[in-house]
Amino acid sequence: MAMASARHILVNDKFLAEKLKKRLEKGEDFGQLAKKYSTCPSGKRGGDLGEFRKGQMVKAFDDVVFKKEILKIHGPVKTQFGFHLIQTIYRN
Repeated sequence: MAMASARHILVNDKFLAEKLKKRLEKGEDFGQLAKKYSTCPSGKRGGDLGEFRKGQMVKAFDDVVFKKEILKIHGPVKTQFGFHLIQTIYRN
């Protein structure tokens, strides 16, 4: 079964997600922005979701983690939880 590790920043507003993505592209620290802005409990850990299996996350999230480029910041990705900025750390 495919496994991956990722981190994310979850916000309720697409505009804020796009603004944060621009800040990340300029070199701001992902973990610090996650701690400050993410509405997910993982924000306290800098957005770190740890390791998980394919199928454990909602489909839109899974599609990014298991199909898109590793270490690149993807998003905003809309799910029922809000808007995510997602960075896949590794997968196998």
